Amino acid sequence: MTVVKSKLLAQLSKNYPNFLKKDLEKFSNIILKEIKNALKRGERVELRGFGMFSSNIQKARISRNPKTGEKVNTPKKKTIHFKMSKEMFKKLNNEKE
Repeated sequence: MTVVKSKLLAQLSKNYPNFLKKDLEKFSNIILKEIKNALKRGERVELRGFGMFSSNIQKARISRNPKTGEKVNTPKKKTIHFKMSKEMFKKLNNEKE
């Protein structure tokens, strides 16, 4: 099962019935936008108990088209790296704290 934004918002509105759905959607949009902006600036985003997001720069290189075997120049680009917290790791692996 994948978690999509609509399911996340439905769960939030179920857990917090006092908040309007449109306010919860604005709140989640602000959080996601700030995470994106921080990663664009090259900053690290840490969510305690969940994990850490950081951006890495992948160097330009010569790669190969797997279908034709032809060499292709791949420009440098930013990638996102995620490292889960120890707490999340323990929950996923059913370990006691």
